[in-house]
Parts: sequence; C-alpha cells; structure tokens
Amino acid sequence: MELNHIRERLDQIDTQLTDLLVERMTAVAQVAQAKKESGKAIRDHARERSIINRVTEQSGDEYAPYVKSFYKTLFDLSCNYQSQKMGYSSALAAKLQEQLLSPELRTLPGRATVACQGTEGAYAQQACEKLFEYPSILYFNSFNDVFSAVEKGMCKYGILPLENSTAGSVTQVYDLMEQHAFHIVGACRLRIDHCLMRKKGSTAPITKVVSHEQALRQCSDYLEKHPEYKAEPMENTAIAAEHVANAENAGTAVIASAVCAEIYGLEIVDDNISNVQNNFTRFICIARDLNVYPDARKVSIMFNLPHAPGALNSIISRLSLAGVNLTKLESRPIPGREFEFRFFFDFEADLHDPAIIGLIAELEQRTEHFVFLGAYAEK
Repeated sequence: MELNHIRERLDQIDTQLTDLLVERMTAVAQVAQAKKESGKAIRDHARERSIINRVTEQSGDEYAPYVKSFYKTLFDLSCNYQSQKMGYSSALAAKLQEQLLSPELRTLPGRATVACQGTEGAYAQQACEKLFEYPSILYFNSFNDVFSAVEKGMCKYGILPLENSTAGSVTQVYDLMEQHAFHIVGACRLRIDHCLMRKKGSTAPITKVVSHEQALRQCSDYLEKHPEYKAEPMENTAIAAEHVANAENAGTAVIASAVCAEIYGLEIVDDNISNVQNNFTRFICIARDLNVYPDARKVSIMFNLPHAPGALNSIISRLSLAGVNLTKLESRPIPGREFEFRFFFDFEADLHDPAIIGLIAELEQRTEHFVFLGAYAEK
C-alpha cells in the first residue's frame, strides 16, 4: 500500500477512536456521579489490573506492552475527569476564596520585623531588602530558628533560601517545612556574586576557606583549581566572613558577597568565582498566617502519596489537564517510612480562577497529609 493510502486508513481509525473515547468519557461521568453518591474512591486498582490483563491477552504478545501503556494513560484521564465531575470543595477552598475577597490584603508591607539566618551581610539580608522597603531584621543562628521565630510570633516574617541555580535545593529547609506551621507569602530571586576574601594586609598563604556549604558547592570549580585550600563549611556566608575578620589564623579566607568585605574590613582576593556567572538563589518569605495577595501567581503545596504505581503520575497528569505550569517538583524521604516520600510542588496559577480553587480542593482530597504552603508573587 502507498503511504497516502495508509494515512487515510489511520485517519479513519482515529475518527473511530475519537468517537469511542467520547462515548467512554460520557460513561465515566456517570461512574463519577455514582461514586459521589456512594462515597466510593475514584481509583480502583484491582479493576484496572483486571482490564489490563484482559485487553493485553486480547491484543497478543507483540502489542501487549503498547496496549498496557495506552490503557494506563486512559485510566489516568478517566480518573482526572471523574475528579472534575465530583466538584470537590473544602474548608481550605473556602478560606482561599475569603482571602481573595478581603479588601485589607494588597501586598507585603514596606515595614516589618523579619527573621533572617546569619548576620549582617548575609544573602538573606539582601533578599529581605528586596522584598521589604524598611525591614527591621533579627538574625538567628539556624534555619530552624527562623521558622520558630515566625511560628511563635517573635517575627511576623522570615526569609529562607530554597534553591540555587547551581547547587540545587536547600534540602535542610525542605525537611524543616514538615516540622513548622507557616505559609509562603512572597519570594524573590537574588543574583549571587561570590568573592574570595581575607583580612586586609595578610600575606600568609591561604590554607583554609570557610563559607556556607552551598557557597562552597557553588564555587567548587574554583576550589578544585586550588587544592591547597581546605574547604570548611560554616552556618552562613556572613558568619564565616565575621569569623575570618576576627580569626588569629591569617591563612583563613572566606567565600561571601562583596558586601561583607566592606562590613567586616576584608580585602577581596578574587571576585566572580562562582562556577557559573548566572548564579541565582531563590528565597521565600514566610509568615504564620495565610495571606494571599492580589498579585499572587505562584502556588506551593506539600503532600504525601500512597506507595503505589502511578500515584505521582496521576497528580502530574491532573495538573497538565488543568493547564497549569509545574515549575518545581521536589521529593524528600519521610522519616520512619521506608522508601516513601513527601512531595513539594510549585506551579503557576491564578487563584482568582474558580477552576484553580477547585483543583486545590481536589488535590487535598486525593493526597495524604496535604499542606497548602502558600500562593504568592515572586520578584
């Protein structure tokens, strides 16, 4: 057969498939209504397995893998369509709608007491000043202390690094999210320009370089060129700069921002030493209360999923069907639960769209231990 004739036949088959798919989805809508009335779960893994066994046997060994893949996709589409038809609602959805109608919420305030990890000159301070025009900054030793300061009401807001374009996610912050009650109310991307600095006037050979572990990773190429430098992690880049300024060992240098050179009286030995020049860190601003401002266009959620085949794919497929852009997917192991993970999703969406509110309510119902982390704008 000529190619054109084969394609004509494929077009005819596609038309038949489309008609059958519409017919099937119509039946799926009826199934959704029946399940809603009876309270049954959307997914029936035993039935799906039975269907796949039947249709793969019907198709024969050569086509069985393709038929199995086709039906798994079909099941995901069917489950997602059932979810939409069930029209989920929740207390969270009602609260989000109330937030959107609040006349008091406009944007982050210009003045606020803000918790940051480190000390003066830290990158968190620079991120804070990007988000707040006149912040009163309280510095804390650890990320956990920042979470606690916000959770306990000591500071209304807190600034935390979440991910770097070179070194990846700050996993310690992700792990702490499960332990504290908070909401993300803002975010920003800060350009990171690392410099190597030491005490002014020092002539001793540099033997040790201190900084935060993320900064050391972001400058790993530079450090590999200097094997005589022993890298030593510290709690924060600015704390490390202050340490070098007060250290008796003249052979100790620090990787930090140029701001720290001015604050702590250090001299810059080398500048722009990051592995890549376009080095950015994403910082989040957290608060105890849920505040959704009108310019919020990014949503962050956290949830657990059952340890079952296709569980994660089903959620991703649902987001795809809703037309939202998934911008971040992070997974962290759940302590005490072998090979089970907690997932963090960031996606772009406008909560003023009722369909997005419905989507969040649906995800809350379809996942385990769902936490709405926040909806916010990112600068």
